[in-house]
This record gives sequence, C-alpha cells and structure tokens, in this order.
Amino acid sequence: MNSLSLDIRILRTLQSVSETGNITESARRLGRTQPAITLQLQRLDNICGCNLFRNEGRKMVLTPDGTLVLSYANSILRLHDELLSRLESPDVEGQVVLGTPDLYASFMLPSILALFRQAFPRVQVQLQCSLSTPLVRLVHKGEVDIALVTRMNDFSGGRVVRQEQLIWMTGENSTAHNETPVPLALLPPGNIYRDHAIECLEQARHPWRIACVSESVSGLQAAVFSGMAITVLGRSALVAGMREIVRGEDFPALPKVDLLLYKAPGTKSAAANALYDYLAHYLPLDRNVELPKLQHPRNLALAGEH
Repeated sequence: MNSLSLDIRILRTLQSVSETGNITESARRLGRTQPAITLQLQRLDNICGCNLFRNEGRKMVLTPDGTLVLSYANSILRLHDELLSRLESPDVEGQVVLGTPDLYASFMLPSILALFRQAFPRVQVQLQCSLSTPLVRLVHKGEVDIALVTRMNDFSGGRVVRQEQLIWMTGENSTAHNETPVPLALLPPGNIYRDHAIECLEQARHPWRIACVSESVSGLQAAVFSGMAITVLGRSALVAGMREIVRGEDFPALPKVDLLLYKAPGTKSAAANALYDYLAHYLPLDRNVELPKLQHPRNLALAGEH
C-alpha cells in the first residue's frame, strides 16, 4: 500500500495558488507566510512526481498535470468540508447583520447565502445594502456584524477574500462607447470603481462626461441597458443585455480590486462567526457555489486550517 498522504492544507494551497496565480496573494488569503506556501507546493510536486505549475511572466499557471491534480483536490476538499459540516458543528441560532454593496449582494452572495441558510436554518441573516465606506464605519462601531466591501485607499484591517477584475461594459446593442465625449454611468465620488474609470480615460486622453451617478447597481444598469452610457463594474456583474468593451487605446485595461471581509470587533456571536467562516471560505473560490448534497449540513469548522 502506498504510504504517501496528502495534507488538506496542501490541497487548499494548491487551490488558492491556481486561482490567484500568485504565492504572495495566496499567503495573504490563507494567513500563512510566503516561504510556507512555497514549501507546500514543493512538497506536493515531490509527492506527485511532477511540476504542477509553470511560470508565465509573473503569474503561476497550472501544467496539464497540475490541472488533473487540482480536479481531484477540488473534489477532496468539497467532501472534506461537507463531512465536517455534518459531524462537527453545534447547533447555532441568532441574528446576523451582513452589510455589503448591492453589487455583491446581487451577483456574489445568493448561492453562498442559500448554502448558509441550508446549513443554519435557525440563523436569521439581515442583509443591509450600502456603499463600502459607510459600511466599514458601521462594522467598526458594532452596528453591522459582518461587512463585505471593496477596499478603498484609506481602508485598514479586513481580510482579503477575493479580487474582482474591473471591466468596461456597454449595452448589448448600444453605441454609447463610440460617442465623444464618452458618457459614463458611475458610482458616487469617493468610490474606487469610479476613480479607476476616470483615471484610465484621463491617461488615454479619451474625453468623457458623467451621464449617470447612482449608489445602486440597478441605476448603472438602467443607464447601460438604455444606451445612455457605459460603466465600469466587476466582471461578475456582466449580465444578459450587457457586453464587455474590447480593451484598446480608447479603453485601457482596468485593474483588479480587493474585496475585504470585516467582522465587528469583539463579537462573540456564534451565528456571526459561522457566517464569517462561510464567506471567508467560499468567496475566494471565484465560481458558482455548488450546494452540498447533505440532509443536515452544518458549519465548515475550518478555523484550524487558516
């Protein structure tokens, strides 16, 4: 019998590096040092007898062998998490206030919250949609239990759980992107999505004007759907009726933004801790969450793996 064994933490590292393409970012996500991440990958290469990653510029990309190993790792981790959900968590009840911009509430959280409700039917989640800056103030004051927000330049603390690639968007049949100056539908001043959009256009010397300002993603979408304007949002918000504008001289590549997860200081709520663990686990996966096939799923109990 083969005496080799695979540590769950090593598989978690493989999964994270495959998603980020970066040891530094994976170390930050997993709460480990960069040398520790490198050592785990080297150990996994030795166990598998092949190289699982290759370097393409500054990005680490899976080799064909790495893609095969990752497919098994994803299955193992899913079953591992489901087993812990089934066996290790106490009954939890209570109310949790979760604050997030409506952009993330609409396009990232539904499947995770559905899974959480299935796992914790006695926990009531109150969703509070607002812009990132006021939400960070509220979570620091303890008026919001958990906040999922976009990192702004003056934010401190929080846990990076995901990165969103910003893209230029226009209506499916719109020609607004061909207008001069180009009409923009943007979030209010002080938002980093807005700042990146204007900065890129200024650097490209592309004339622009503000056609719509909305605190809600639905307002931005209305302007885009109608052909009034183009907008900048995360790729996860690209829905039917919208299309991505091809990057070029007029519309340069936009950066990625960090999504931060905050928990109110000093909170001892088991319900809040459970929701925080779910979000911290599932948001970095950057794909649709598959609901587990369990009759009585419970907490992930992943605290010992961070």
